Amino acid sequence: MHKKLFIPGPVEVRAEVLEKMATAMIGHRSKDASELQKGISRKLQQLFYTQEAILLSTSSGSGLMEGAVRSCTLKRAAVFSVGAFGARWYEMAVSNNVPADLFESEWGCATTPEMIEEALSTGKYDLITITHNETSTGLMNPLETIAEVVKNYPDVVFCVDAVSSAGGSKIETARLGIDICITSTQKALGLPPGMSVCTFSRKAIERARLVPCRGYYLDLLSLYDYIQKKDYQYPSTPSLSHMFALDYQLDCILAEGLEQRFARHLEMAQYVREWARKYFELFADERYLSNTLTTIRNSRSIDVAALNRELGLRGYQISNGYGKLKDKTFRIAHMADCTLDEVKDLIANINDILNL
Repeated sequence: MHKKLFIPGPVEVRAEVLEKMATAMIGHRSKDASELQKGISRKLQQLFYTQEAILLSTSSGSGLMEGAVRSCTLKRAAVFSVGAFGARWYEMAVSNNVPADLFESEWGCATTPEMIEEALSTGKYDLITITHNETSTGLMNPLETIAEVVKNYPDVVFCVDAVSSAGGSKIETARLGIDICITSTQKALGLPPGMSVCTFSRKAIERARLVPCRGYYLDLLSLYDYIQKKDYQYPSTPSLSHMFALDYQLDCILAEGLEQRFARHLEMAQYVREWARKYFELFADERYLSNTLTTIRNSRSIDVAALNRELGLRGYQISNGYGKLKDKTFRIAHMADCTLDEVKDLIANINDILNL
């Protein structure tokens, strides 16, 4: 039996999107490939509310996260973490011999503008990384207020991990001054895993030209220069199957309407939150709740694994807590092409299993 996925990723993928993955191959150096990749970039510019360059990568979002911190840190990176994935960005920097400092918030608490100001005012940092949406804790950082602080430091390259939020929550990268905004296919975009994308601003490009050791495969400047020279073709063989599906899915996203898509995600989030407040507790600070995933404190000490086994027999799957939060929390994702009616069906089944 197929289990309908309500996990942080991969998400449920519509049949017609999967069918696009089976499109017959074309030459990746052909004019058709250039047009495909060019069209995807134009559509992603709409999704990210920017006219800056778009880069495509045959990797998970972690690949572009590593590429960003390595390609654009000349002096020192300030890495802000609100859970498991911000800490991972710090580990990437250290592993690549990039000078970096980690600024951690307690799990469930946001990165505050005051934390940003305190770090950047030292003058030590020329790159900052922020996790917009943290799936381990169900927290969405306040990008608007964070961006207001970062704008006061024009020499700092502003990088955002929007892997689990872009496509499900509005991120106006140009207005917010974000230089590199990263997402990947298997979350709110609603595709299978295997490809990631990012914005790449003029400031980030100019910074990368000053950085001597940017790596090879994940060198963002090399990717940018190559697609400019070769009419939107890439130096390494791309995943054309993902591109066919992404091109189609972006058409569907734009046809739904971006504002309508974001409103649908918020509506699903609010439904799950209300249920969680009634029967359990929310884990993250109520002021900064994610619109794409809800992390629920296991205040009833239920057997999360047993719940998921029973849900599996009924054709559903949710997620246990992540890392140190396993069994202490559980997580319900509501992103991509998921609908409110599907969320209601899931919750009804959980209520039935738990006799709530």
